[in-house]
Amino acid sequence: MTTELLIWLIPLPPVLAFFLIVLFTNKSKALSHTVGVGAVFLSFLAAMVVFVRALGVEHLGEHPFESAVNWLPTGNTWLKIGVLVDPLGAAVLFFVAITILMIFLYSVGYHNFGQPKGDHDHAGLPPHGATVTDEHGHKHTVPSVEPMYSRFFAFLGLFAFGMYVLVISDNLLTMFAGWEIMGLCSYLLIGFWYGKPSARNAAIKAFMTTRIGDVFMLLGIAFLYSVTGTLSFREIFNETTLNTLASVPTGVLGLSAAGLIAVLLFIGTIGKSAQWPLHVWLPDAMEGPTPVSAMIHAATMVSAGVYAVIRMFPLLTAGYDGHGLTPEMTFVAFIGTFTAIFAATIALAQNDIKRVLAYSTISQLGFMIAALGIGAYVAAAFHLITHAFFKALLFLGSGSVIHGMEHGVLHTGNHNVDPQDMYNMGGLRKKMPITFWTFLIGGFALSGFPLVTAGFWSKDEILADAWYHNHYLVFGTLALAAFLTAFYTMRQITLTFLGEPRTEEAKHAHETPWTMTTPLVVLSFFAITYGWVGIPEKFPLIGGLLPNWFHDFVGHTLAEVPKAPEFSWIPLLTSIVVALGGLAAGYFVYRNVKSPEEDKLQIPVLKNKWYFDELYDFLFVKPAAWISEVFVSKWMDQGLIDGILHAFGPGTGGIGSAIRNYFDVPIINRLIGDGSADATWWVGKNLRPIQTGRIQQYLILSLFVLLVVGGLLYFLLLA
Repeated sequence: MTTELLIWLIPLPPVLAFFLIVLFTNKSKALSHTVGVGAVFLSFLAAMVVFVRALGVEHLGEHPFESAVNWLPTGNTWLKIGVLVDPLGAAVLFFVAITILMIFLYSVGYHNFGQPKGDHDHAGLPPHGATVTDEHGHKHTVPSVEPMYSRFFAFLGLFAFGMYVLVISDNLLTMFAGWEIMGLCSYLLIGFWYGKPSARNAAIKAFMTTRIGDVFMLLGIAFLYSVTGTLSFREIFNETTLNTLASVPTGVLGLSAAGLIAVLLFIGTIGKSAQWPLHVWLPDAMEGPTPVSAMIHAATMVSAGVYAVIRMFPLLTAGYDGHGLTPEMTFVAFIGTFTAIFAATIALAQNDIKRVLAYSTISQLGFMIAALGIGAYVAAAFHLITHAFFKALLFLGSGSVIHGMEHGVLHTGNHNVDPQDMYNMGGLRKKMPITFWTFLIGGFALSGFPLVTAGFWSKDEILADAWYHNHYLVFGTLALAAFLTAFYTMRQITLTFLGEPRTEEAKHAHETPWTMTTPLVVLSFFAITYGWVGIPEKFPLIGGLLPNWFHDFVGHTLAEVPKAPEFSWIPLLTSIVVALGGLAAGYFVYRNVKSPEEDKLQIPVLKNKWYFDELYDFLFVKPAAWISEVFVSKWMDQGLIDGILHAFGPGTGGIGSAIRNYFDVPIINRLIGDGSADATWWVGKNLRPIQTGRIQQYLILSLFVLLVVGGLLYFLLLA
């Protein structure tokens, strides 16, 4: 089978699984997850074959795997759909396939497959456990299977299909189609437990917020097509087209056509990747099941936003000569840098284990966006992939922790204990050793623990690029954000796993099944080893032992391979100091903290996320509600429109009454209708006396009539 055909086939198994589960297998949980996991496994195999073949192609950037067919006629040309796997696409395909497969496998255990149906479980609400009786006649409460088990795998399959479509697309149109499929799936899966008002609200919030970005992105796509007449990456990203776009002024904030298109497309990423100021939906998305969180944060949605900017990098940097950022690059760098530090400060004060990770994701995506803003293409792509591995690991690890805590809740029967609150945990390293060690690896990778974690190499490369190109403000801000990252990560590890259990529920937590721990182990492997493919060649002692494969491979996606930054001790020492310093500070500050009251960082402004939800509620939600409920509904609809309609009723009633009283009744009914009858009756009545039955009178009358008629004829004709 040719590689191009194989690429076409990669997205098909998950979408077929979606239809098969919805139409045929939804009554069988075993069959549904077999279809779902089997489908993504097939996609995984195809993706790995494509990746391996891509490694064997010399100059893949110049001669990528590509294929396209005509789709929609547009006059003299066609809109095409096609596939493209270049070095960037191959690298992204690699991590997407692995993380999606692991998340599907994990979901089997997470949703308690094999456990009994719950005593009082309902579709649309999380399972609350089932009562079983053992051989001794003792009753126990055990986890119950998810009521909408099959539905979950169907939606997850569609989600995976959207991401695969986005990654292999050779043009913006089909990439946008995959983009929107993921938007729909995030809505369906964040609100998966739709019986919870908080889940419904979170789903709507995510959908509406990301739509804002999508509208701007669609405008950018339309503008790009109107200027170039094509949406194909290969046709847009040639030197002639880019130079033309960079030289065409738009009159909008001094941006060229390339700059304005890049900014419009980037606003789509601000929504999708939850960058400030459209970041507010992502933490609330934690209302969905944990595998969904992992999908959104690592394998699909937010990664797709950064991937889109990386893919659009030639547009973003069109006209950039290597000295002084263009306006659009400055804008992107500012958004990324500010988001990185802004989200990190909020993560410091969150007590929900998943929400800490949610703000961490926002912050780390800010690192990538900032890197792209300063032109560090390879560093951004590198951090995207390493982050996907260790963030998927951390989310699945947090799900495992919550799962273990829920066992404790079922054991004690105290459902008032929040199994996601880290202050209800503690000491879980002994209860859940696999989860602990894998979570520790993921946490250290996120913190950038020196040398042995993938996060260190990718984050260090971003700092090195910022330093080498003299972007000191970006460098300093990201370094501070990296310190905070290490600090809140160690806070999370300490509160969750170290010390002694702080609740009875934590004492009775236990390790999760193999379907959940196996993905943790696999992702841990990549959270460590993937960084080795990007070790700078001039790194002290170990540089050059392994080739800097990632830079050489992904860098060839661009027409001109970006130059690796020269080695400098300053960013290296900064990376080491902030990572180790943050981890140490986090441990020493929180090792003896037992309750939120002892936590000095429970500052209201941080705990309430800088009050952005309240601010948006005041600026947008309440005015929108007032406009819809008062202005449109009460004033316009009920007042003006209904008033006009209500005025028509009495008016037409009066006109009808007047017609009836002054025309219909007196003229039509009485004069014409009744009058003709009365006249006929009067004539008949007055003629009746002459009907005597005497022939003499009839002859006299006839003679009289004859004389009268004859007289009239004589008068009229002869006179």
